[in-house]
Amino acid sequence: MDRPQVQLLTRDGCSICERAYSQLAALAAELGFDLSATDVDAAAAAGNPALRAEFGDRLPVVLLDGREHSYWEVDEERLRADLAAR
Repeated sequence: MDRPQVQLLTRDGCSICERAYSQLAALAAELGFDLSATDVDAAAAAGNPALRAEFGDRLPVVLLDGREHSYWEVDEERLRADLAAR
């Protein structure tokens, strides 16, 4: 089975985003998922405004395997359950 993919949508200067990334990084080591972060403003500047248009007003947003999982904070209990159910 492929490793789960967790993507954190963020923006530069977002302290809540930085805390969420740190929390996810620790969980990634424990739970075995791949973690990436995407700055929605940088993506928009690079020609992909869709992420910022959809998620920019509620960052940070956690995507699990490309689908929205939680926003504003990491829902650790739900993430653990969803990963266990994969």
